[in-house]
Amino acid sequence: MIDDVGQPDDQFDELLDPTHEHAVPDMYPRLTNISAGFMYRAVVRAQDPAPPEYVTVPLSTSWAADPKPSVAVSKWNSLWESAQFRRRHFGEEDLPAPMNKVADRGDLNVVFVPRTRSRYYEYAPLFHLLPRAVLDRHGLPLLRTGAWPFSIQLGDVDTCLPADFEARLSRAWSGVVWRHLMPQYKSPISGFTTDDPIRLLAQNLDFWIPPVTEVIQEILRDFPEVDNGVTPDPVSLVDGFVLEGTVTANPRKGGDVWRGEEEAVEVVHQTIEAADADGRLRGILDTVRSHRCEDDFSSRWTGAREDFERKLYSKRSKVKVRFVELTDTTPVHGPETEVVGRMLCGDFLALLDERDRTVVVLLHSGMTKLTEVADIMGYRNHSAVSKRLDKIRRQAADFFNR
Repeated sequence: MIDDVGQPDDQFDELLDPTHEHAVPDMYPRLTNISAGFMYRAVVRAQDPAPPEYVTVPLSTSWAADPKPSVAVSKWNSLWESAQFRRRHFGEEDLPAPMNKVADRGDLNVVFVPRTRSRYYEYAPLFHLLPRAVLDRHGLPLLRTGAWPFSIQLGDVDTCLPADFEARLSRAWSGVVWRHLMPQYKSPISGFTTDDPIRLLAQNLDFWIPPVTEVIQEILRDFPEVDNGVTPDPVSLVDGFVLEGTVTANPRKGGDVWRGEEEAVEVVHQTIEAADADGRLRGILDTVRSHRCEDDFSSRWTGAREDFERKLYSKRSKVKVRFVELTDTTPVHGPETEVVGRMLCGDFLALLDERDRTVVVLLHSGMTKLTEVADIMGYRNHSAVSKRLDKIRRQAADFFNR
């Protein structure tokens, strides 16, 4: 088949030709929705939809396989507006065994996706927010337009993906959201260790799927309805009762959820906001930033590390130094010695030579006159002691303010 720009276009190929017009920044990445109106005249619309959960089911990609499971999944997922009530559209004979098992558990908002080695369909909304340059950087393939919710698989997507797809996607996604989670000046993700809490959060794909799904649904709820003449009336069950929390409605039209890098960037922003809808994400980030330790940083310099060290050394400059005197003038940490970042302020005394330490200990012992210190140390006058004190002050300033 030849597409509208005269380039070969295999509709059953999961990969997108890099030279195709759909691979340009104004068109890629892209996610679409197929309207339930192609299969239903009216739908049950949940007035207070429960958050959806993703459940994997085995679906064959063979053309010789029974198509009924794939058709059932496509119909079920298209009823995303029905949310937890979508099972009400189906009889027991309409669903294959794995789906019936879920439907029998009650009114649950479930999105079915094919079970694959890569888990691509579970993470497809995140994958299809990544710009082409990010895919290239992380060795990920250029896949065709994604769809939400899952509708149909044209082939075995695992054959197009690297064996470590999930790990690569995790790194790619974290790179996209990192600057929103860590907006500090010159603080790239490489400046933090692999077990840094915020880095782990950024790479946790399962954490980001619920908020991105919420954003997708909010976008779709703004789509116009198909004009089928359906009025929003209560839903009556076969036993005569009314299904509480629902109304009948026209299906919404389908279309692009986002298309191109500019729209994808906006959806990423909305996803982060959705993840912080209850303030929990912000609370996590603030807590981690306020309790940084040196082990959070890699060997690479970052603005965040500079801020951390500035605060650390600022605290050290306020430390009080207490000493007790021993006969050999060896410093001992007293009970009031303050500890900052595992460093005892008494360490400073260890940097001094024996005679400088003697000056400090004698003054701390109660001597107030430099002439008395000079006599004990064998100096002819206090001038030598004054010079040593000036030297000690400079060393102390360098040590506690570095």
